[in-house]
Amino acid sequence: MPRAAALAARLGLDWFLLALISMIFLAYLWPQLGVDREPISLGDIASYGVSVIFFFYGLRLSPEKLGSGLSNWRLHVVVQLSTFILFPLLVLPLHTFFKDTPQELLWLGVFYLAALPSTVSSSVVMVSIAGGNIPGAIFNASISSLMGIFITPLWMGLFLTSSTEGFDIWTVMGKLILQVLLPVVLGIMLHRFWGGFAERNKGRLRVFDQVIILLIVYTSFCESFARKMFSGFALTDILILGGAMVGLFFLVYSLIFGITKLLGFNRENQITAIFCGSKKSLVHGTVMSKVLFPGATMAGIILLPIMMYHALQLLAASIIAQSEARKNRSATQ
Repeated sequence: MPRAAALAARLGLDWFLLALISMIFLAYLWPQLGVDREPISLGDIASYGVSVIFFFYGLRLSPEKLGSGLSNWRLHVVVQLSTFILFPLLVLPLHTFFKDTPQELLWLGVFYLAALPSTVSSSVVMVSIAGGNIPGAIFNASISSLMGIFITPLWMGLFLTSSTEGFDIWTVMGKLILQVLLPVVLGIMLHRFWGGFAERNKGRLRVFDQVIILLIVYTSFCESFARKMFSGFALTDILILGGAMVGLFFLVYSLIFGITKLLGFNRENQITAIFCGSKKSLVHGTVMSKVLFPGATMAGIILLPIMMYHALQLLAASIIAQSEARKNRSATQ
């Protein structure tokens, strides 16, 4: 059992991934619990939890560390363009094949995934394991998270205006500023006073983040199952979606690898560009869905691709990072 647990941990198969699957299963069995607003609304609790997550995220952001990473501009450009331009442009042309079909919602979920920022914690961890540029990873993952507050809704506004009733890009931006950006800025301002506390308790804070994410996933899928939103999809659709996520990850990974080769990046910067540029944030995907799709019955379907991609990127990135670490050890011996 210890060996199996250690292997699962190396592959990124932790309790959180199992909990995500469990939340979907629970939502299927008891959808009404997540839909009812009495005696307590789980959806409202999740909404308040979003602001708390981003406050503590800002509290852990060091202005000094962000400032020190500004000089490596070529690395930053590659990572940010990969995250916010390359991903959406790879998915965007496929809309023609899915428009006005039952699978269009699945495509919209994939496009939502493509428009999301990079993830912070796992990007930095994988870069560290593989022997990459850690300050560059911290800077790019952090900046990506802040930029995503504005860029993600702009991309989604291209399609949500026609597929979501009452969607207003400026209203959404205002909500994101109040619910996400303002807590982050407040946290950064208070970093000098409480940053040490947040850093010392980052393990507990991470558990809080994960609990809120699980709550959002549960309530989103409760809405979808209660309104029978998945009734039009066959198992083959879900399997094809999983295969598409595998293909998307390795396509982006290969493209970034090729770009960094052409630009003559050294090994450390190449590793950082690949891991930060090919990852997507489940945290931002779930919490921003509370603003972008408020009360939308399609939220569960929209979140399905990012949850699949999250599991894949942890598994694949862990294997690749371990391989890079072995190469690095061999080269230094």
